[in-house]
Amino acid sequence: MKFQILCFLLLLACMYPSLAQGSYENCCLKYGRIRKSYKNHIERYRLQETDGGCNIRAIVFKMKQKTFCADPKEHWVQQLIKQINEKNNV
Repeated sequence: MKFQILCFLLLLACMYPSLAQGSYENCCLKYGRIRKSYKNHIERYRLQETDGGCNIRAIVFKMKQKTFCADPKEHWVQQLIKQINEKNNV
């Protein structure tokens, strides 16, 4: 009986790291492009870093029901961030 409990605990200990790795964050996996008509409807953005479970650095633009990921190095992304900041500071 003790051996069975020991095996069960060992099995749980082995499964725990795989379960922890399976819980992914809400990460961008690739970059996309935003349609021009969507640019006026963006409410906010956030920076995704490569720490934790996310593999790429990205700007995540958030609309009411949609989310877009973009490369922070792109010129149009930097311009859009400026526009959003100006709009929100008014």
